[in-house]
Amino acid sequence: MTTQNTADLLRLYKLRPTRQRVALAALLFDGTARHVTAETLHGQVKDMGITLSLATIYNTLHQFTKVGLLKEIRGIGDATWFDTNIDQHHHFFDITNDHLIDIPASSITISNLPDSPQGKVIDGIDVIVRLSDE
Repeated sequence: MTTQNTADLLRLYKLRPTRQRVALAALLFDGTARHVTAETLHGQVKDMGITLSLATIYNTLHQFTKVGLLKEIRGIGDATWFDTNIDQHHHFFDITNDHLIDIPASSITISNLPDSPQGKVIDGIDVIVRLSDE
C-alpha cells in the first residue's frame, strides 16, 4: 500500500494521517491478515529503522481498534493481540510458538448457551483453541 493509499484509508476512518499512524498502518494493512501484539510490532518497526515508542504503538493500535480497523483479542496470557481480519472468526493459539491461526466462524457451532444475566445481552463469542506440542 502506498503512503497516499494509507493516508486515504486513515482519513476514511476519520483518523488524521500522522507520520506514526501512516507507518503502522502501512505495516498492518499490506493485504495479508496479521495478528500482532504491541511488542512484536514495536520490534518490527525498530528493525525497519523507525523510531516509535511502545506507548505510541499501543495508543495507535487502540485507536485503530476503536474505529474498526482492527479487532482486539484478549485472554491469551498477558498479551493483548490485534487482528487485521475484522470479520467474525475464531482462533487457534499455538502456545509453543506464541502464534495465532484463524479458524473460520463456520467451522465452529455454538449451541446450548445459557441465558444472559438480567440486563445483559450477548455481544459476541470468541473461541480460542489452545494448541501445544505432543
